[in-house]
Amino acid sequence: MVTVRRYETSDWAAIEQVHDSARKIELRLAGLEDAFLPLSVAAPREGLPEYPGLFVAVEDGTVIGFAACTEDELAWLYVSPEHMRQGVGRRLAEYALRAFPGIRSIEVLKGNEPAMVLYERLGFSLARTEKGQMPGNEAFAVEVCCMERNAPSPLPSR
Repeated sequence: MVTVRRYETSDWAAIEQVHDSARKIELRLAGLEDAFLPLSVAAPREGLPEYPGLFVAVEDGTVIGFAACTEDELAWLYVSPEHMRQGVGRRLAEYALRAFPGIRSIEVLKGNEPAMVLYERLGFSLARTEKGQMPGNEAFAVEVCCMERNAPSPLPSR
């Protein structure tokens, strides 16, 4: 059984492992393998510890995913590769959307179709695409799909 709860500092090593393995897959889908930075570098550059919403998905005492958000943006969502496509990402996103009902946006690297499908199922739709520099690793140009959610979609109770 997967549960979602607030992040605790003792979860750090586990979310590093989740991020570093899942981020490589995300970057491969976007054709940006060389842009990989481990969480130990990316988190301080992108302010991960300061996000007001930081949550972990736990199964049998093991952290298998995490999400981070502000009041209006779901900014981070990673699931360990062995738990992908099992509803863990959806559970994390739904938890964040309940905790921060004002979330209206998310950016997805172009090419990350699994993430696009997940967010569309949660009521987000493609608003536009933008080109720019990768946050935290500005040496790389990226194209992102900016997705928006106009009104909160009803989420199933858990």
